[in-house]
Amino acid sequence: MQCFRKVTEDLYWVGGNDRQIELFENIFPLSKGVSYNSYLLLDEQTVLFDTADYAIGKQFIENVMSVLDGRDLDYIVVNHMEPDHCSLIGELLLHYPNVKIIGNAKTFPLIEQFFSFDLTGKTITIKEGDTFCSGKHTLRFIMSPMVHWPEAMMTYDETEKILFSADAFGTFRALNGNLFNDELNFDRDWLDEARRYYTNIVGKYGPQVQNVLKKASSLDIQMICPLHGPVWRSNLDYILEKYDLWSKYEPEEKGVMIAYASMYGNTENMAEILAVMLAEAGVKNIHMHNISKTHVSELISDSFKYSHIVLASPTYNNGIYPLMDNYLEDMKALSLQNRTIAVLGNGSWAPQATKLISAKVAEMKNMRLLEASVTIKSSLKEAQLEELNSLSRQIAEEVL
Repeated sequence: MQCFRKVTEDLYWVGGNDRQIELFENIFPLSKGVSYNSYLLLDEQTVLFDTADYAIGKQFIENVMSVLDGRDLDYIVVNHMEPDHCSLIGELLLHYPNVKIIGNAKTFPLIEQFFSFDLTGKTITIKEGDTFCSGKHTLRFIMSPMVHWPEAMMTYDETEKILFSADAFGTFRALNGNLFNDELNFDRDWLDEARRYYTNIVGKYGPQVQNVLKKASSLDIQMICPLHGPVWRSNLDYILEKYDLWSKYEPEEKGVMIAYASMYGNTENMAEILAVMLAEAGVKNIHMHNISKTHVSELISDSFKYSHIVLASPTYNNGIYPLMDNYLEDMKALSLQNRTIAVLGNGSWAPQATKLISAKVAEMKNMRLLEASVTIKSSLKEAQLEELNSLSRQIAEEVL
């Protein structure tokens, strides 16, 4: 049975939700699922913006056929060739053999890599700034390479001032009937998942996102239709400002994230005591993660959120605790910058963690490493409390 929503007089959301998926890209946990958005324009000629993942294939095809209501599908615009948005092109070709596919020069080689169907006579290749008229609507194409694949582009409907933004401005989490941002409490219920999506999927490509934001600033955008998550039809500055901050690698909030690893509780105890010291110094915005129980995608999300990060870890096999090492590698790979880092280390016979973590942080771009790191042997003792308190005072002064 079809399940779609009207976006404007001529435009329909024909996507669907996957609440059974466990891992996005087989990496990122999705406890609240994800939506796959696709949009169908009914004009003199019909235009579909992207398809969806096989997981919702039956629902998607029913939605498209129901909205078309016997009409032919004339065009598919492929803004992004990642399989969660293009898997059903072949299915549509079976139902609508006369459909033509609109993409850029990098789109069609990827289609040939993923699929085996014959594209002869079915392709329209466009480039930056080209326009296409479907009747009442004029579509303009905007290249957005590496946001977050090289072929990625966006489509701007000049008539209704809608930006079809591909993976930009998307978020993890399935839609619960409410399609539009003003039908839900985004700040309360969606922001964390939007940040986790951006920082882990797109975070590495900040300069490219900045380029797209500059292009977008020249357009009169009244609505943003992303490929995941809610459609933005009000308060667009909210999500645009978030993307501007994230892509400049600037902290969203003044606060302290404490990420600790602990085998027998002693490193955890040191982290807990530091947290209390920070609280007593007046810091209210403190967030703690036991990295052995927190997926690294959440650690990355909060690393982008907070201005100050405390890394606490025991030494392991004369090196960095493996989960901490993995987190540090992700921070570096995703180009996290402009943070202040403090390090707490532990070790019973060869305490190397503080030195090794500090060395890894020093390899990252534009990171400020506090010199007042603290190293303990096995457990924190009274004699080192002032050392820890001195670190807490420095952090508190900077945050407050």
